[in-house]
Amino acid sequence: MKIFLVAFLICTLQITYSQSKPVAPASTMKSFIDDLLKKMTIDEKIGQLTLFTSDMAVTGPTVREEYKKDITSGRCGSIFNAYTPAFTKQLQDMAMQTRLKIPLLFGYDVIHGHKTIFPIPLGEACSWDLAAMERSAQIAAKEAAADGLHWTYSPMVDIVRDPRWGRVAESSGEDPWLGAKIAQAKVRGYQGNGKPNNEQVLACVKHFALYGGAEAGRDYNTVDMSRRAMFETYLVPYKAAIDAGVATVMSSFNEIDGIPATGNKWLLTDLLRKQWGFKGFVVSDYTSINEMINHGVITNESEAGALALNAGLDMDMQGAIYSNHLKKLIAEKKVSMATLDASVRRVLEAKYILGLFQDPYKYVSEQRAQMNIFTAEHNTESFEAARRSIVLLKNDKVLPLHNNSSVALIGPLADNKKELIGNWSAAGDYKRAVSVRDAMVGSGSVRGIKVRYAKGANITDDPVLMQKLNNYGGELTKDSLNPQQLIEQAIAVAQQSDVVVAVLGESQGMSGEAASRSEIGIPSNQQVLLKALVATGKPVVLVLMNGRPLTLQWEQDNVAAIVETWFGGTQAGNAIRSVLYGEYNPSGKLTMTFPRSVGQIPIYYSAKNTGRPMDLNNKYSSKYLDIPNTPLYPFGYGLSYTTFQYSDISVDKNTLGKTGTVTVSVSVSNNGSYDGEEVVQMYIRDPVASVARPLKQLRGFKKINISKGATEKISFNLSVEDFKFYDKDMKWDYEAGDVFVYIGTNSSDVKEIKIRLVK
Repeated sequence: MKIFLVAFLICTLQITYSQSKPVAPASTMKSFIDDLLKKMTIDEKIGQLTLFTSDMAVTGPTVREEYKKDITSGRCGSIFNAYTPAFTKQLQDMAMQTRLKIPLLFGYDVIHGHKTIFPIPLGEACSWDLAAMERSAQIAAKEAAADGLHWTYSPMVDIVRDPRWGRVAESSGEDPWLGAKIAQAKVRGYQGNGKPNNEQVLACVKHFALYGGAEAGRDYNTVDMSRRAMFETYLVPYKAAIDAGVATVMSSFNEIDGIPATGNKWLLTDLLRKQWGFKGFVVSDYTSINEMINHGVITNESEAGALALNAGLDMDMQGAIYSNHLKKLIAEKKVSMATLDASVRRVLEAKYILGLFQDPYKYVSEQRAQMNIFTAEHNTESFEAARRSIVLLKNDKVLPLHNNSSVALIGPLADNKKELIGNWSAAGDYKRAVSVRDAMVGSGSVRGIKVRYAKGANITDDPVLMQKLNNYGGELTKDSLNPQQLIEQAIAVAQQSDVVVAVLGESQGMSGEAASRSEIGIPSNQQVLLKALVATGKPVVLVLMNGRPLTLQWEQDNVAAIVETWFGGTQAGNAIRSVLYGEYNPSGKLTMTFPRSVGQIPIYYSAKNTGRPMDLNNKYSSKYLDIPNTPLYPFGYGLSYTTFQYSDISVDKNTLGKTGTVTVSVSVSNNGSYDGEEVVQMYIRDPVASVARPLKQLRGFKKINISKGATEKISFNLSVEDFKFYDKDMKWDYEAGDVFVYIGTNSSDVKEIKIRLVK
């Protein structure tokens, strides 16, 4: 079923929704906008391409006086960071005072929930539950819309293979095939099922394009890659979002082939509009038009404005380039009136299809805000999403925790709420989150589990890092006890207990935008605490909170269990408790490889072979002197409290041609003591082709629940479409020959079978 706003993506002049009624006849919208454009002055047109921000004060959102004047004069058509029914009504009232009464569009960073916060996107992706990810986007949209918003700057679909980059937290990981599926699920969740209403919002796919390929993992840095890498890997999820009907696109900060994305006509017009057929509007990232000067491709803001609009960049976020320079550029014929009108039309269409011209206050309702925000139902969904996102990385028979035991709960994140909701939680209120301590103490008393608590360490003792984080809302503090006293207190608690649960990791500000790290281990002072706890001889369960893969070689070698919980959101504490106490059998699988060392980065499962692949007996082969080539935890990895055994793969036929499918099957047995869910993963490889192909590529998965003692048969259908790639002439096709199909519990631990492709 086509999603809401598919009109943008299929044809400007035809609003058609598959299996649903159109909002209005296409001719009605076209006629309406044609008439409106004729009435608009150049200033009013430029205003529709201008996006300014409101600000947040202690008492709530506010808007600058100069922006109020811009709104009332028709020189600003959209506002971001503005929400709540009362505030958006106040701003919309200003727009209704203008000559043409064109309604404002309100946008916001609703990234992993609005008020009810879900796991960060990288964590949620590890659930491998597309339906749950679609529901979380639907809930986020419902809450955002009830709070006066029309538009979210999500999903972020950048492919990421360098965990030093802080924005991996916003991504779904390293794989383009899975990233494409998640992108489409998110678009469907935000935008609905083809029947627009006031519980849906416009989605905005970002960052277009290639932003995840930043060199050295440093945010805003240069991206340089071949067209093959673009089309085979990095562009795939963006294209999937376009195909799903995403309403808007955000340009990225980086350059592509030497031209910044914000002013790149090949990217925004030739590829996005002409080749892919996108008909929605494109918005810049924050002041990215202005920043093209620093890239060195233009000399001043006026040139930046001409380059951006002529490239196909419709809306200027916060830079005021269009507002300040576009009128003169048109007078000088450096930008045509036709180009201006085309961009304005795209913005007006979005407002029209949302129904804002019919009712500017459609999204303003105190009653809906009270009914639809932070409900019990939404918190239940957040809880389910959080525990399904948890990945069990190691378990030496210490988990789940046993009843009638005593637990030392230790760590700076154990009794912390602020960090739980993670970065880009925007409107989320961390004070409403459930801490690990509160969750474990309350439930533990019922089970006869005595929980003793000690902080053990600060999140960081580095004063420079602490100041950097606190400059941007970190609110990190140092305990009144010195580091050694904190550790001694923790050791005393550990020695009184049967098992230690150490809740360690990053603060939310250590990952996310502008939060790149050159070393991605647990902060050093927390490592000192962990080593002291291990030295007590008590079994240690390491519970991690973080927004990226970490380097955990020492931890893997020395602690009894490792539980990756990411930043789990509002219900993180309850989700962690449910896994530790065995109320839920962990089923998450990694969607981003964990390196042994930063020296392995970038590291990802779908690498290509070399002419000298690793050979331990050959010095002159591709390997390190000091560590193995293999990752610490591969893509798709995740343990369970039970054990799954895979049979050999069977196939219904050995050849596959232009038509038809081949069915590959495997039987999975639960040989352990717990019921459990398993993510059965299917990969392919084309070992000999006209261009070198990856060693493995994900092409399917199924998440199934298998009762203890039971066996389930899982089948996948493959067609030649699954084996197509860009050949030496960049033609999308498949080639005849032998190929391999792999099925297993992760990208490294698989069974294989060979089939033959024929033309």
